[in-house]
Amino acid sequence: MRYDFSPLYRSTVGFDRLFDMLDQATRVEPMTNWPPYNIEKLGEDQYRITMAVAGFTPEEIQLVQQESTLIVTGQKHSEPDGVQILHRGMATRAFKQSFDLADHVQVVAANLDNGLLTIELNREVPEALKPRQIEIASSGGPKSVGQNNLHQIDQAKAA
Repeated sequence: MRYDFSPLYRSTVGFDRLFDMLDQATRVEPMTNWPPYNIEKLGEDQYRITMAVAGFTPEEIQLVQQESTLIVTGQKHSEPDGVQILHRGMATRAFKQSFDLADHVQVVAANLDNGLLTIELNREVPEALKPRQIEIASSGGPKSVGQNNLHQIDQAKAA
């Protein structure tokens, strides 16, 4: 099922990336589910992506983070000369998977073990962007017209 977001483009400003993401999510594209992966939330600001990439070596996988997008690509090297594959049951096709990351999410580690690529991510909000509490200073009390000042004004009017 496809949704037409064009009426929303005409009545909003600055939300085009959001609508592009919604439009891409509703498209059915072949091979988008390979390789299979999990996304886990480990803590308040910690995440993990685990991808099943059996048969690939670390040299055949590339991770690139560009702004708020993480792109994982895999390209299998050709078989050595003299090797004849009689049956290929393990997938060795190339893949490209991209993940849209929230603001300030960074890849901190990647590990390939037993056919699983594990990508560790952390959200690291800069101090300047974190909410901070502002202390309200007091300089001897409120600056308002008090009883003594009113008495002085009344005496000045009577004179």
